Amino acid sequence: MAGRKSPQTEPRILEMPSQKMAVVRAKGAPDKVFSEVMPALYGSVYTLKFDLKKKGTPSFKVGPSRARYPDAHLVPKEGWTIILGLPIPDDVASLPQKVPGVEVRIETWDYGTVAQILHLGPYSEEGPTVERLHKFIKEDGYEIAGVHEEEYLTTPEAKVMRTIVRYPVRKRQE
Repeated sequence: MAGRKSPQTEPRILEMPSQKMAVVRAKGAPDKVFSEVMPALYGSVYTLKFDLKKKGTPSFKVGPSRARYPDAHLVPKEGWTIILGLPIPDDVASLPQKVPGVEVRIETWDYGTVAQILHLGPYSEEGPTVERLHKFIKEDGYEIAGVHEEEYLTTPEAKVMRTIVRYPVRKRQE
């Protein structure tokens, strides 16, 4: 298999359903902000998971975190708006708040048609992967129709970091 690329590392178009999310919002560079807000997000979602288990209702697997960066291409990294989320079950109506001063809210993230690619390596080296995805979107007759999103399949400490880079897209009008 040497030299062959994983199908996931090739850009692709797919359909994704909407997803209910536990969400925190922050402003600043991700390497500074994540450590401040992740305890609130994970604390809330894991408390929810164990509360459901105690009640005997179906539990859920806590999936990878996702982040949306609506203004990353407009402002310096220190001023980025960061919307961080974890998927939660559709029937959840409220979330326990675990960290004072960091509100965890429920939102529905709409998807529909998306373009995505798997980036292997550090976040600092995502540039060429993002450019490949942008080129693919354009060459395939689509245009970006929403904000840059990343799904973190591994932790920053992983030997090989794995991050899905994703954009909502729509067919370009000729």
